[in-house]
Amino acid sequence: MTYPLEGLKILDFSRVVAGPFAGRLLSDLGADVVKVEPPDGDVTRYWGREIANLTGYFFYQNAGKRNVCIDLRAEGSVELVKALVKEADIVIENYRPDVMPRLGIGYDDLKQINPKLIMLSISGFGHNGPESQRATYAPIVHAEAGLMHRMSSRSGLPLHGLPTSLADTNASLHGLIGVLSAVIMRDRTGLGQHIDIAMIDATVATDDQLHFDIDDSVGTGPVGDEIWKLPFGNILLSTDFRLLFRLLVSEMGVLDPSIPGMSLEEKISARRAAVADYANTLDTPEKCDAVFKQLNIAWGIIREPGNVEEQITLKARGAIVQVDDRAGGTRPVTQSPYRFSNAQSGVRGPAPHRGEHNSEVLDQWLGQSSQAIAALADSGVLIYDADWKHS
Repeated sequence: MTYPLEGLKILDFSRVVAGPFAGRLLSDLGADVVKVEPPDGDVTRYWGREIANLTGYFFYQNAGKRNVCIDLRAEGSVELVKALVKEADIVIENYRPDVMPRLGIGYDDLKQINPKLIMLSISGFGHNGPESQRATYAPIVHAEAGLMHRMSSRSGLPLHGLPTSLADTNASLHGLIGVLSAVIMRDRTGLGQHIDIAMIDATVATDDQLHFDIDDSVGTGPVGDEIWKLPFGNILLSTDFRLLFRLLVSEMGVLDPSIPGMSLEEKISARRAAVADYANTLDTPEKCDAVFKQLNIAWGIIREPGNVEEQITLKARGAIVQVDDRAGGTRPVTQSPYRFSNAQSGVRGPAPHRGEHNSEVLDQWLGQSSQAIAALADSGVLIYDADWKHS
């Protein structure tokens, strides 16, 4: 089997998460993704446990990519980028909207040399809007899009940040859809295009709970999930307590402790105490599974994220794989979620060192000689980590 995107050439100028994650998934699907990194490196090279001069966070976002390191301030660098763009299908970037045009490599510049080019730009508040120049990271979008407020109001906890870069990954995934749609359209028209993805747009579009807020109908939404502390750990039940109680009485023999004359608050308290007593008899996951299968109620163990590899389905489907850590061992990386009936997908190798593939990419994409490549390195256009072997 072959990869669905085999043959596509992608230049990934992006850094941190929004952008690199889209590039990582394109690589998993078979594209030749070349990360174009500045001399000072992606900031994520400082995040996570370091093995072979590669940190875990950078490794995860950039596994399977090749890497060229170009100093865009050096004389001759723009010409080199344009030569690479002429051979590319897709460019990904997530700088502020004015950065690429100021360097002479914005979409209007690049489409002149490659009309079939598809360019994905991801920014916090989009291009040409009133806040297009605003500095943005995922937590800013979580705040502005209402996610932080909703999390606090529903949980009763003080305002605090989300423990994941949701705005970044949403933008990456919507960007991926936009890019692949543009590839299909290019097959019809022969022309590429510029895709402007704003993190705040992507977050709002993907927020399935926002409807209740903007429609002023929060009270009509589903009742919150049940969380139980059991002898073997904590579990979550996706159900309404009222339905759960009726089923426990009718199917499992739990006695209703409420009596005539009780207030609603007293009745609820008594029923919850009865359910808690019953819950403590479910002292193994197997007992829970048997009961909730009979009641047709969805449930799950509340796992510590460090132990998620032991989740039975993730383990069976190979959702986390071991990849060469470039130091004689392996390190865990999440696998591509795509499962095709007649195609291949998945992480295709470790993350690259800075400038590791300067020679390889310029030879394969541009047919440049070793002497020409050495001259670019001598002039400061090409940079590489001297401590690591380069191809």
